[in-house]
Amino acid sequence: MSASCEYVARNFLPLYRAFVAKELVEKHGYTQKQAAERLGTTQPAISQYLSSKRGRKGVANYDEVAPLVKEAAVKAAESVVRKNMSIEEFSESFCDLCKALQKTGKISVSRARFQKK
Repeated sequence: MSASCEYVARNFLPLYRAFVAKELVEKHGYTQKQAAERLGTTQPAISQYLSSKRGRKGVANYDEVAPLVKEAAVKAAESVVRKNMSIEEFSESFCDLCKALQKTGKISVSRARFQKK
């Protein structure tokens, strides 16, 4: 994994997981444990996503990216529910989100390695 991907994963993956977790638990009736299994994380992490203790940290332009991340998260949650999306497919959906954010100019992966926390 490149330094750029590490930066995006560290800062945006928790936000994406938080939105997907909220969709799965609040809209689709998943338990926290079920959501954790589907997203490849732990039940305590899901609990923190749902209580907003995890997920937003490190996202300087949150107001700009949140709508795009939430839109992608809604689609991912639907795929988890309807198509039984695997953890690998979930990871790929995050890569697709990263590419979409780059195209809109909301994040710049080429400069990501030089940005500080």
